[in-house]
Amino acid sequence: MHRNWRFFILVVAVAVAVDAATKAWALGALQHRVTVPALGGLLPLTLSFNRGIAFGLNVGPASRAVFAALTLVVLGVAVALYAATPAARRVQRLALCLMCAGAIGNLADRIFRPRGVVDFIGPYDLGFMIWPIFNVADCYVVIGTLGFAVALWWTRRRDAQTSQPAGREPGPGPA
Repeated sequence: MHRNWRFFILVVAVAVAVDAATKAWALGALQHRVTVPALGGLLPLTLSFNRGIAFGLNVGPASRAVFAALTLVVLGVAVALYAATPAARRVQRLALCLMCAGAIGNLADRIFRPRGVVDFIGPYDLGFMIWPIFNVADCYVVIGTLGFAVALWWTRRRDAQTSQPAGREPGPGPA
């Protein structure tokens, strides 16, 4: 097996295992919809189940099947992007691993947990809104997506700077 795929499998497997372990802990230690303050109140923990996706969005009774199918499509795209990403772009590859791990962690809940995806971190009162309850897999998806976007931006910026002739500033061109 190629080294890059070993990295992918290792990162995804460890991240999915951490997500599964935290969800198992939450199911055993927390009561449904009862908030327990942790870390001096900085980390509210509340067991909740989500049959939809982010922020509780759903499409009714078909949510489980629709979001499972969409997750499989997204996983296919992320794996294809990983395969097409040069090994030197480590941040971009790590970000794709995290996105896949988050997607797999929540997909497993959609398939195997009748009540839906296990969420337990939050809610957070931001003053202007209550941030919903989420889980470790959600963190992977967000961190991976942001990391991927930043890595793409950084790569394009660096490539644009290195493709400019000496002494010429990047810009719109001659007036």
